[in-house]
Amino acid sequence: MSHTRHKQASNGLKEKYPPSEPCSCAICLAYCTRPGWWTVAEAARAMKCGYEKRMMLEVSPEQTFGVIAPAFKGCEGFFALEEYAHRGCTFLEKNLCQLHGTGLQPLECIFCHHTRNGQGRECHADIEREWDTTNGQALVVRWMKSTGLWKMRHLCQVKWQV
Repeated sequence: MSHTRHKQASNGLKEKYPPSEPCSCAICLAYCTRPGWWTVAEAARAMKCGYEKRMMLEVSPEQTFGVIAPAFKGCEGFFALEEYAHRGCTFLEKNLCQLHGTGLQPLECIFCHHTRNGQGRECHADIEREWDTTNGQALVVRWMKSTGLWKMRHLCQVKWQV
């Protein structure tokens, strides 16, 4: 997928999944226990803003591709490890998102809301499909190299495209 087509795909997802009203109810805060995913373009922008060390690599269950996401606290710059999942998102501080208002919040985070019960799964699946592309995986490899995680790629079975 060319850069332009990739950007159009991300923009299409932003139209399909518009931002919700900010909310700090228990349901919406519970979403922050599991960091939401950026689109590929959003993750690239967050990397340009210097957030590489606050991201983690999630590997698909089939180990066929990876996703760069906000890290669980304790997994910054590393693989997403289930034992850290209960710690929540690295950007959540005193029940407030440090990315709120910066334009860097992940699409999944700004879309999910207690009034959109069940719609988050569709959003997540669409973002996942965007990462499972040549451009998505090129960004994963670039991030892995920038964080030094590339040297540990043997820990998962993904066939990384270089």
